[in-house]
Amino acid sequence: MRTETWMVALDSLRANKVRAFLTMLGVIIGSACIVLVVTVALTGKEFIIGQIEGVGSNIVYAMVLRTGPQQLTTLGDEITLADMEAVRQGIPQVMEVAGTREIPMTVVVEGVERPVNLVGITEGFQRIRNLLFTAGRPLDAVDMETRAKVCVITEDLARVVFPGGDPIGQTVRVGEFRFTVVGVFRERVSTFGQSEIKKETVVAPFTLMRSLTGEEWIRVLYAQAAAPEDVIPVTRQMEEILESRHRAGAAYDVQNLSSLLEAAGNISLALTIILLVVAFIALTISGIGIMNIMLVTVTQRTREIGIRKAIGARKREIMYQFLLEAVMISGAGAVVGIAIAVSIPTLLQGGITLVSRAFEADLGLDPATLNFPISWLSVVVAFVVTCMTGVVFGYLPANRAAKLPPTESLRYE
Repeated sequence: MRTETWMVALDSLRANKVRAFLTMLGVIIGSACIVLVVTVALTGKEFIIGQIEGVGSNIVYAMVLRTGPQQLTTLGDEITLADMEAVRQGIPQVMEVAGTREIPMTVVVEGVERPVNLVGITEGFQRIRNLLFTAGRPLDAVDMETRAKVCVITEDLARVVFPGGDPIGQTVRVGEFRFTVVGVFRERVSTFGQSEIKKETVVAPFTLMRSLTGEEWIRVLYAQAAAPEDVIPVTRQMEEILESRHRAGAAYDVQNLSSLLEAAGNISLALTIILLVVAFIALTISGIGIMNIMLVTVTQRTREIGIRKAIGARKREIMYQFLLEAVMISGAGAVVGIAIAVSIPTLLQGGITLVSRAFEADLGLDPATLNFPISWLSVVVAFVVTCMTGVVFGYLPANRAAKLPPTESLRYE
């Protein structure tokens, strides 16, 4: 009898293909929305985290806090190489440290002076900041130890100073200093000039800058924590070390990128909740559509119901038949909607892969960071919730059909 109920339900849907498909449209949209919403949320979260980690993973950085008149900050308050070593030795969770100091300078291009940023760095800076070298090599330990008069420059500065030529091995004059260019780089993720790396920047060994200027202090001290969970403890310990090594009145601004990661997570969660509410509204509307269509179907098929009851069909079988029709509509809609939702990110990923070079050149982003993760849990949830929608909204029409008196049903025209 159960097989017969399935066959009757299928025959009914086949006889009304257009009506079944139109009823299914709302279900398709709702189920696709659930999967796409989760995919969008995960993609956005991963992209934001990838951008932040592209600047530098697990970074903690410190600077002298200058809140008052300049005379309130003494030379003894400045961060030094000794402070950097104290952080390296005193905090077990730190895997790398670095220091930088920047000086505004100029270069002469075709007889015209252009402002540039001259940045002295210690060896670990290039690793901490994930600098991407597109030509030549980074500064190495030998450059630092020998105070070599070498530098690496940004891609923008290379295009300006050496238009159409290979800058590697060429000499660039920065202020009164002359450097040999050994590498060309760019930030893996642009900080838009909010860090030491400006659009046109020259990076040289800190040891060379110290010998040329006679000053040893560091403007920004960087530390890289071994793991994300170590960032907060490292931040606290770095602040304690700096304050303990300087006078009581000195203040230091020690920060990390955890607040940005937390903000990214909160934004992603809020976006997910809002879009999920929209998806469930769409499913509710589609469920109401199923209920309305099924109620109309019950009215149109009153005589059929009477005949089935007259030849021995029980109320339970009639109810099962109409519930099955509702579940089939919602289930088929869920499968189609999920298939559409899964195929869209796959097609987008393929398209981005095909135009990755142009994408990277135009926007300065790494296409490898643009992944579209599909949550298979969301696929299961979408299917189950959609089928449950069919059951919930199909119950009233099914119950109404099951309660129709057989004698009145047979007289219905």
